[in-house]
Amino acid sequence: MRNITLLCVGKLKEAYWRDACAEYEKRLGAFCKFRLVEVAEERLPDNPSSAQIAATIEAEGKRLLEQIPKDSAVIPLCIEGKELDSPALAARMQKMAVEGVSHITLIIGGSWGLSEAVKSRAALRLSMSPMTFPHQLARVMVLEQVYRAFQIVSGGKYHK
Repeated sequence: MRNITLLCVGKLKEAYWRDACAEYEKRLGAFCKFRLVEVAEERLPDNPSSAQIAATIEAEGKRLLEQIPKDSAVIPLCIEGKELDSPALAARMQKMAVEGVSHITLIIGGSWGLSEAVKSRAALRLSMSPMTFPHQLARVMVLEQVYRAFQIVSGGKYHK
């Protein structure tokens, strides 16, 4: 069975985001072993300096790197990543499986982004859009797209 880990900075605060994620986590159970890992978010003052921001990105990056399973293909979500439509993402995930990759870790960084150390681990740098989304919504969107990818590959009716 495939293993999917979603590695995120911070926790979901509102119940409606947690409920939406729980629904997709439940659906993913038919296709993979899913694991959600949340690492602590750094706290910054209201007007942080560029040095404080850089230190935050590095500290969060270190915590993320510690949580990546050894055998995992890493897909960080970052603005400079490649934009793929749903069938293309499904094809990339299927290609990884055919190549023997049994574990994929998708990473959503903190509000200031991901460290270069995290991005350098990437098998694929992925961008959801040139638009900016709240991290809570991005988490739901990633889970939905992973579920959609499994549906596409399995010939399910979910993706039309």
